Amino acid sequence: MHQRTVAKAVTYTGIGLHSGQDVTIIIKPAPPGTGIVFSRIDLPGKPQVAAIAGNVTNAMRATTLENGLAKVLTVEHLLAAFYALEIDNCLVEINAAEPPVADGSSLPFVKMIQEAGVVEQNVLRKLVTIEKTQIIRVNDKFITILPYDGFRITFTSINPHPMLGVQFGDYEITQDVFIREIAPARTIGFMHEVEALKAQGLALGGSLENAVVYDNEKALTPLRFEDELVRHKILDIIGDLALVGRIKGHVIAVKSSHALNTALAKEIVEHI
Repeated sequence: MHQRTVAKAVTYTGIGLHSGQDVTIIIKPAPPGTGIVFSRIDLPGKPQVAAIAGNVTNAMRATTLENGLAKVLTVEHLLAAFYALEIDNCLVEINAAEPPVADGSSLPFVKMIQEAGVVEQNVLRKLVTIEKTQIIRVNDKFITILPYDGFRITFTSINPHPMLGVQFGDYEITQDVFIREIAPARTIGFMHEVEALKAQGLALGGSLENAVVYDNEKALTPLRFEDELVRHKILDIIGDLALVGRIKGHVIAVKSSHALNTALAKEIVEHI
């Protein structure tokens, strides 16, 4: 139960999903107690923002962290990889506002951490143990967390698309399960949303290479899993709840989103 960090610095370059900008991230070792910290090295003074629930300022389509001039968005896929591979402390240097989308999943970030290697540190890890059920509900959507000896996520996705419908996933989140069953699941997008998203300045870097895209009838991208949508939703929850720390609890969600996930993260922090 000691804290862990990466063994060496590693670099990844790609484009941001929503910004469409070229971006490079460098993940570096950090001392015990640092947590996950993003440093905007493209800005004067290299301002930093910690990956904590209190720094969430927006959760529309992706999770945004902000502290003064330091702002980063779409951090959930990277944070999920850090969580699953048990990286407690890391400095993420980034030269734009958004990490690379890579292939739309967490798998490239898992491989990045594996390339860096992992080292234990001489400080014990703190564990957030859920002792009382907490719930966030908005209309027909909800996310709740219950006391549980482990970390488990149960998710029901309901989507009107004829190829999606109801999808159900229930996973005990371990490193092996995450790498095999969750990390490869990619972001889902729909052709009919593309123009509206781009008008909002979103999905500017989206393509068939970094998302599972559906038209009105079918998937235009070969699927990695028949239920890839619900697996990616679980991935998002892991990344969003990583803003709390390491959790012991059972998450149950129906049609949850980044907004509900991060609201629950803030609620958990308030109860600690």
